[in-house]
Amino acid sequence: MTAPIARDRARTPAPARTGVRPVMAVQARTRRRPAPVVPVRTPDPGTAVVQSGRSAARPPAAVPVRQPWLRAQGLNVTRHAAALRPFRAGEFGAGAAAPTAGHLQAVNALLGQLRGELLRQSEQVRELARGAAARPGTRRMQSLLTAKEQAHDWVREVERIWDFYFELFGQRQSVFADALLSCDRIALSCYQAAYLGVGEAKPLPAPPPFSFMRTGFSPATFRRGIPLRRLGRRLNPFPLVQLPYHRLVNPWTLGAVLHEVSHNLQSDLGLDKAVPRAIARRLLDEGCPPAVVRTWVRWNREIHADLCALLLGGPAVVGSLLDVIGRAPATVLTYSPVGPHPTPWFRAWISIELLRRMGFEEQAGRYGRLWSAIYPDPRAGSLPRELLATFATAHPAVVDALCFRPFPQLGRRSLAQVLPFGGKEYAMQREAAERLAAGTDPGIIPARFLIGAARSALDRGLARPGVITRNFYTELARR
Repeated sequence: MTAPIARDRARTPAPARTGVRPVMAVQARTRRRPAPVVPVRTPDPGTAVVQSGRSAARPPAAVPVRQPWLRAQGLNVTRHAAALRPFRAGEFGAGAAAPTAGHLQAVNALLGQLRGELLRQSEQVRELARGAAARPGTRRMQSLLTAKEQAHDWVREVERIWDFYFELFGQRQSVFADALLSCDRIALSCYQAAYLGVGEAKPLPAPPPFSFMRTGFSPATFRRGIPLRRLGRRLNPFPLVQLPYHRLVNPWTLGAVLHEVSHNLQSDLGLDKAVPRAIARRLLDEGCPPAVVRTWVRWNREIHADLCALLLGGPAVVGSLLDVIGRAPATVLTYSPVGPHPTPWFRAWISIELLRRMGFEEQAGRYGRLWSAIYPDPRAGSLPRELLATFATAHPAVVDALCFRPFPQLGRRSLAQVLPFGGKEYAMQREAAERLAAGTDPGIIPARFLIGAARSALDRGLARPGVITRNFYTELARR
């Protein structure tokens, strides 16, 4: 019986090699002796246990937590405060587009006032941290963290202002540097014309306006010496001119620079109160109702900026203005009882009236016919009846009061005398337009006139828009 069985076993084929080992063999090979149990000591309070992976038999090392953490609270605040350092010359470039020494000094002076308090608070946090480390206790540690939170709040306040100027100055290292420098030079040209034109010497404001780019539809300005929300309601040290990108790529629309600079001129020349008083007095003399007078007074800053820009830049500024206010009828004819701007329909006619008074009657007539053709019936909107009924009397009176009557603040000169623009200046613009289009040196023409020159070149088809834009910025950036 045994032999057949043995023969059968001999004939039984060996199992195929499938790469899977028999279970019993694997289990036998993977058996290990249990690791010895190592007792772990409980660390003292204020330490952390760090287990080494090299040998489980070693006792864990206890690392202190409380003392280093307390010291770090003062260190963190101090280093954060030190990082908000004054800006250095050259860190935003060394070319003409870089912020001037005056701009850096003004910003550093503002930051210096705030950093003094920040450093005082940082020192207080360090002292409380040393005290809590020497004599730990709940009350001392809570006092430390309360002071730390207050210091961090102040750090964030300073950091917001530091970051605002860091971004502002940083644009001067971008591809927009030459365009922003060009706008700076236009603004400086406006200031130079105004301060040379007044009838008496006035203190020279410094630093000059500084331009920056921001996405959006409308330009804006932040005047010197007014509290800014972006600065935590602290006073703005120099005028800022904010320009949308779409204006920079179309330089013939940069009448906006002249308008925004004119807001700053009203303040720096001391006309803030004189302009609204002149409007009110003149309209009351003309017999306008008090409600109408109050509306015109509310518009005083925007009216002054429009009229001053036109005197600074010439007839092309009217075209630039119509680029902005020419919109859907519902917008142009809708009255806002609180808005600072005149309703667009009124606003165009105010500038057209000044253009006529400047001696450009033919161009004023063309702009007037264009505006009337687009918006033939101002009664189709929500314009108040009293404003419409008195407008034919009011708007020439306002233009006369602001531009052709003397102001003590201007050395007993009128705004039109301070900023004269007539046929001679217009001829200079047209010649400069031909040179811009040809890519030749436009000569000694003031920077503020080049906006009108670019508009003239575009309107007359002297060159392609891209060529005009390139030559416009090339000329201004090289000055």
